[in-house]
Amino acid sequence: MTDTATPLSTARAAEADALAAGLAADDGMLAALLLEMLEPIETFVAVKDASSGAYLHTNARMATLFGRTPESMRGAIDAELMAAPQAQALRTADQAALAQTGVVLSEHRFEQAGRKRDFRVTRLAVPRSDGTAPRHVISLWVERTETHQREAQLKTALVQLEQQQLATEQMRREVQDGAFRDGATGLYQRPHFDDQLRREVDLSSREHREFALVMIALDAPVDAVRAHGDEARTRVLEALGRLLRSNTRAMDASCRLDEDRFSILLSGVGLATAHARMEGLRRQCATQIVVLGGNDFGFTVSMGVASFPHTAHTQEELTRAADQALAEAQKRGGNHVTLASIRFELE
Repeated sequence: MTDTATPLSTARAAEADALAAGLAADDGMLAALLLEMLEPIETFVAVKDASSGAYLHTNARMATLFGRTPESMRGAIDAELMAAPQAQALRTADQAALAQTGVVLSEHRFEQAGRKRDFRVTRLAVPRSDGTAPRHVISLWVERTETHQREAQLKTALVQLEQQQLATEQMRREVQDGAFRDGATGLYQRPHFDDQLRREVDLSSREHREFALVMIALDAPVDAVRAHGDEARTRVLEALGRLLRSNTRAMDASCRLDEDRFSILLSGVGLATAHARMEGLRRQCATQIVVLGGNDFGFTVSMGVASFPHTAHTQEELTRAADQALAEAQKRGGNHVTLASIRFELE
């Protein structure tokens, strides 16, 4: 239940007195007219003795709410009409209205025969002509059940629409992303990787920060891989793709350049850090077990690591430096990580 109060203006009372005088009508006649006009707008009307909680008057709609007639509602109390918690909530609201000098708005929910019904209730203490404290409260009830249901349905529909839009966008990104990825390894293909490398060079040049480029090549396959042919090779590529993806962050990128060559872009990483990370990746590859047809075998890789701008100042120089470092690793027998030479320029 929620309550809000609005002060009753004394000017409004004076306006009502002037209206009654102008119409040559007494207060009783005006009250009867008001109750009559409230019937067509589906308002539930009740007048209660707030001290005892007894109903003095209800319209037919209010009485029907509790399965009664207006006559049988006179003298009834809320505890006879509804569950104790609901009756207590109404009594609290009635007492609060007595303590106010103006209109009090409340929200109430009832459950009848398994159906929940919501109401917005306007209460007003009825001033006594003798100036003593008010005892009676008049309340107007407007049902909000269908309105709340429509609002809840609209909210649910909006949430579902948002979820559908997110799912559609995710699907679009996955389809778009899949077009740039290699089927066997799940790594980016060369054109997309080249674009990302170009952007990284431009960004690092503007912000004066470093990044690393790693060239990777599968070493010559072991006898077991050659013996099992293409299927074994596919399993090796799948395993290597998983390792490359798991060893790169969201801001990094890994790529399959051609049949046996791969590359990793490590954003914001210097030469020493890149070497340490790639040495760890090399050991993971060397200890990786690939299983096929009840047989297991392994594979190794060679790596060349270059960095921007320490080993190169342009994209072409960087790629060439990483390739040269990779060639040196292969000369050393493979399963090795080699660093590109750092350039020293004289003033």
